[in-house]
Amino acid sequence: MFNAQYFRTFITLVETGSFTRTARRLEMTQPGVSQHVRKLEQYLGRSLLERQGRRFALTEAGRRAYDYALKLFAEHEQFRHSLDDESLDSGECRLASPGSVGLMLYPFILGQQQMYTGLTVSYSFAFNHEIVSDVLAGRHDLGIVTEAVRHPEVDCEVWHQEPLCLVVPADFAGTGLADLMGIGFISYSDGVNHADTLLRCNFPGEFRSMSHFPRQGFTNEVSMVLDAVARGLGFTVVSRLVLETSPWQRQVKELSLPQPVHETLHLVTRRGSRMPRRYARLLDAFREHRRHERYGHGEPSMESAGAMENDGGAN
Repeated sequence: MFNAQYFRTFITLVETGSFTRTARRLEMTQPGVSQHVRKLEQYLGRSLLERQGRRFALTEAGRRAYDYALKLFAEHEQFRHSLDDESLDSGECRLASPGSVGLMLYPFILGQQQMYTGLTVSYSFAFNHEIVSDVLAGRHDLGIVTEAVRHPEVDCEVWHQEPLCLVVPADFAGTGLADLMGIGFISYSDGVNHADTLLRCNFPGEFRSMSHFPRQGFTNEVSMVLDAVARGLGFTVVSRLVLETSPWQRQVKELSLPQPVHETLHLVTRRGSRMPRRYARLLDAFREHRRHERYGHGEPSMESAGAMENDGGAN
């Protein structure tokens, strides 16, 4: 019958190269080590060792058994850690977000995984409605969405805010709505709503509707929208996360506006579920990282802190 201890003894034997050292390390007798190997060979129906006096070499079956045993115990440890909801630095993290968030959050989480090797990360990029469906289906433990969700089986809470940025080509010389209309608008899935909110807040006496702006194009991949802007094809409005991670940020520029408007990000979980502590640590670490990115290591000004607390009408 299957016995994990036989595999553990075999791993140790291969790594030490000695029955005597294996017995000492596992606090067994040398005949006990030999018995474990024989039992494993009987279970597998194959010889695992070619004995040469006191020395031995692995057979092909022995090499394969060793590789399998390493994988077996690695998966066992990963599974054991995944059951520990109280662990801050081990276990699996299954989450999803729109691309606008994941462009920066996913690389940040990978950096945390490098620091805490007990973590594993499964990250999906998806639209809001897909994220909610996958959380409900149990495919993700946590979803991050750009709109508040009202559903009887979902818990939704405000998590973080990022400024919306009005982005134009680097050589754009205009300042007003008429100038923006002159180059037209590049849209994406949340583009119209973001632009409507930001422009309405900053040009209350002039702005009417985004329908008045010529549409110069659309992409469903937010990470690519600034490519069109960099080519001089129009303007757009994106989260600062998108602007800061864009390879085209040197070919575009952000127009300064008097009234900051923020996109509010929400956390979505199945109602009544309890998130392991490692999720809270990752999310808190990212928010602290963003605070340092935006304000340095000093405290944000009262005006800036107020903007972080207020969604600026972005919803």
